[in-house]
Amino acid sequence: MSNKLNSSVTVEKDAKPIKGIRLATACAGIKQTQRDDVTLIELAEGSACVAVFTQNRFCAAPVVLAKRHLQQTSPRYLLINSGNANAGMGAIGLEDAKASCRELSARTDVDEASILPFSTGVIGERLAVDKVTAVLDELISGLDVGHWPAAAVAIMTTDTVEKVASVRCEIGGHITTVTGITKGSGMIHPNMATMLAYIATDAGVDEEVLSQCLNGAVAQSFNSITVDGDTSTNDACVLMATGQGGLIVSSADDPAYKALSEAVNAVSRALALAIVADGEGATCLVHIEVSGGQSVQECRKVADTVALSPLVKTALFAQDPNWGRVLAAVGRAGIDDLDTEKVTIHLDDVLIAEKGARAANYSEQAAKLVMERQEYCLYIGLGRGTEMARVATCDLSYDYVRINAEYRS
Repeated sequence: MSNKLNSSVTVEKDAKPIKGIRLATACAGIKQTQRDDVTLIELAEGSACVAVFTQNRFCAAPVVLAKRHLQQTSPRYLLINSGNANAGMGAIGLEDAKASCRELSARTDVDEASILPFSTGVIGERLAVDKVTAVLDELISGLDVGHWPAAAVAIMTTDTVEKVASVRCEIGGHITTVTGITKGSGMIHPNMATMLAYIATDAGVDEEVLSQCLNGAVAQSFNSITVDGDTSTNDACVLMATGQGGLIVSSADDPAYKALSEAVNAVSRALALAIVADGEGATCLVHIEVSGGQSVQECRKVADTVALSPLVKTALFAQDPNWGRVLAAVGRAGIDDLDTEKVTIHLDDVLIAEKGARAANYSEQAAKLVMERQEYCLYIGLGRGTEMARVATCDLSYDYVRINAEYRS
């Protein structure tokens, strides 16, 4: 089968600077003292900024405050800490988030509402605001356009690697850059996934258009991945446009909008897949593509059911082509009038099942060779329509249990 996962946009893993964005990091010792854990991102005046957040009803205090501030004015600073989620703390948590913004406001002479707070880490423990504020002067003096890699490290929690992606391309006669960083490894599932992501471009984009661009990108990336089926209290994805690169996109009808959207989508997908590949204890990245559905929604329902199945995920870890687990997951996905005779299942090019049973020419050895790769695709054909959906997942290993059992130790 053909590989449908490639993008026409070239994504690079080195962080290309964005005109109008400066970053800095510092070690506040919130949970550990071995690396930086607080990040400051400065947006040039006049930049546009939009964001999407977790749909968890117990959303963290910084999520509540960031949403509120976004409705009031254009952001000038993003203040991010790892090691503590400032979630599940009620009114105290909200006051602590406000206090952090208030202290940064006093040092930068910007309105408090123009600061967006973000936190990630342990839920249910009070944020040490004094530790955050103690490094604010260091952060402000250290702001630099080249600190994207350092920021990618500073926002990590259980991540084993930093996650960076950049695209530089010509759009409308202007060299335009899109760069992003993200963190995420466990507690990953749509509505946002459990992650923080910060993406910026030097293009000038109307805020409403920028929001449309972000929503489209998130749907294809951060909301199409799963590690363990858990949705966090702190998820956020921010898209910033400084307007300092020459390209101006004023509407979704602008010919340049499609090209810019493709660049943002490519960066978002690269970051999202990096999260799944770094899933807690993960050893493989598996794309689940469901096609031949009557609607995108039913294809997505099947893909999610397979991607979330603990039995499927443990088989992925064992590199065991136990296709019966996949077949069972497809069958319980809730497609009531599914004709099982028309369903096909492939591991990359290896046909596993068709006509409601194991394929006549199925080779378990060939299937096992596919599963020994670090990345491959599980194709499921429903044989009932023309729509499709794709979800990325990973295996479920011994280390996932160990990492999460020891998370607070």
